[in-house]
Amino acid sequence: MTVPTITLNNNVQIPQLGMGVFKMKDHEQFLKAFQWALDIGYRHFDTAAIYGNEKWLGEAIKKSGIDRHELFITSKLWPAEFDDPKQAFENSLKRLGLDYLDLYLIHWPAPGYQQAWQAMEKLYQAKKIRAIGVSNFMIKHLEQLQQVSQVTPAVDQIELHPYLQRPKLLQYLQQHNIAVEAWGPLGQGRNGVFDEPVLQDLAAKYHKSVAQVILRWHLQRQAIIFPKSVHQQRLQQNFDIFDFELSSADMQAIARLDKNQPNGSDPNSDEFLAQTKLRPVIN
Repeated sequence: MTVPTITLNNNVQIPQLGMGVFKMKDHEQFLKAFQWALDIGYRHFDTAAIYGNEKWLGEAIKKSGIDRHELFITSKLWPAEFDDPKQAFENSLKRLGLDYLDLYLIHWPAPGYQQAWQAMEKLYQAKKIRAIGVSNFMIKHLEQLQQVSQVTPAVDQIELHPYLQRPKLLQYLQQHNIAVEAWGPLGQGRNGVFDEPVLQDLAAKYHKSVAQVILRWHLQRQAIIFPKSVHQQRLQQNFDIFDFELSSADMQAIARLDKNQPNGSDPNSDEFLAQTKLRPVIN
């Protein structure tokens, strides 16, 4: 099965389904999960400097022998490195063992992100990165970025799941031709979404799991997703979402589940954003 792609605003094609590696802390487990994912058909992998596993991803890519051009690799600039984004980017490339990235994101809209974006624009214009974007940016951050930018972000990677649907932000992104990437697309398994009766009924209707129904819902909303798993069976299940389609009525039923209920940190919190600048990248 070939994963469908989304065309970004600079005409780069990104696979709509990938694998995230957040909180993967075991080296051998990481290498196994990557190879399982490749064998299943995944070609899009999302990491970040602060995750501490860029080096493992680079090792896994090299060990697999796969052609670099078959892969779509994303990493992220951590706020503690806003003072020198070029060096931070080069450090990520070195850890990954790559000579370019497909997508590079500002991880959080901490103070200094406007200047960091301008440095990333230079890397993009030098063709070191195929596309640049942001993560956890709300409308106010995007509007402030627009005041100093020459390049419109290709994506905004935000927390999204059935209990946090962010309709106003998604409308804004669509109006400005910024693609949506959903992190925590399954609610990180800790908000009770798997016990939601509406989703359980839909899972039974389509002979799928609740997780597969949620991931299919994201796809039909044109979101790019990269659920994390280190289990072969779960990786396969997350991939098996292209053989069914939710009806418009069922999509509307899920839309009514929105509780505006985040699981992650608040990108509007000045205190939290200030703290991100104090946490160093250790790789």
